[in-house]
Amino acid sequence: MNKKSLVYSLDENTFTKEISILQKPSEMRILSNPIAWKIVNLLAGRPMYPAQIAKELKIYEQSAYYYIRKLLTIRAISQVETSFVRGGTAKLYKTEFAAFGIEMNWGERKFETVNGKINRNVQTFFEDFIDDGLFNGTIVVGAPDPHGPYRSSARDGHYAAQLAFFLGSFCGLPQNFVVKLDVDAKSEKISRIENIISIGGPGTNIITSEFNRYLPIRFDETNFWSGLIAPHGRTHTLDNHGLIAKIRNPYSEKVNIVIIAGVRSAGTKSAVIALTNHGNEILKKFNQENNWALVVQGFDMDSD
Repeated sequence: MNKKSLVYSLDENTFTKEISILQKPSEMRILSNPIAWKIVNLLAGRPMYPAQIAKELKIYEQSAYYYIRKLLTIRAISQVETSFVRGGTAKLYKTEFAAFGIEMNWGERKFETVNGKINRNVQTFFEDFIDDGLFNGTIVVGAPDPHGPYRSSARDGHYAAQLAFFLGSFCGLPQNFVVKLDVDAKSEKISRIENIISIGGPGTNIITSEFNRYLPIRFDETNFWSGLIAPHGRTHTLDNHGLIAKIRNPYSEKVNIVIIAGVRSAGTKSAVIALTNHGNEILKKFNQENNWALVVQGFDMDSD
């Protein structure tokens, strides 16, 4: 038998359960027997002894043993406990899998889900940051203490929690700690060797500042808080303007940089919310470009 995960959608939600793939017609014949199938369903509710199974299904105890042996050969059920009852040995059994099926060697399709909904655009955007299902990179936030050339203090580092929940919906967490302050990332020089997601504008995050000049849409170098400059000179100067950008690291073609930042902290929050709550919509025009950027604007519609 081959164990896999069965993923299915129901009412816009996505669920998963373990499924045992049957390899031979003989295995299918065992499960297709009405009594064997009743035993599998019975043991899915709770573990039971053969005598209990026979009594519940109103069959001879020897018949219960016969089908138990058959089901054990295909690992449809398993023994979970042994106890001594009236001088003899009694074995307790339970159902091994939540689903059984057959599989053809074609028809697979790759997808990711966010909050139960398929989100292929987000998957494409972050595919360089995922390796064997695990997050491969570092999330950098601005230090809360005065630092950098402007002696500024970041107030948007906690937005990384929102992003982390979002990333966790379609990739796992590696063993290494994935969040660093910008001052630590700068001193360790990881921005030149690792995939980086930098949160916060260049005035409060020195890693964002390091890559600002390489962005398709960048913060005004003369005054980072004055706004964003897009191609052809168009500017975005409001506090709630945020930037989402992805570029190849100019120091290494093997890694990527994602910038999630705003003119002010409200703009950074707008960019984080746009990406995590509306990623499929805002990334619909992203097509694996090496240098891509988008400006978003957030509005507080419910005064929260």
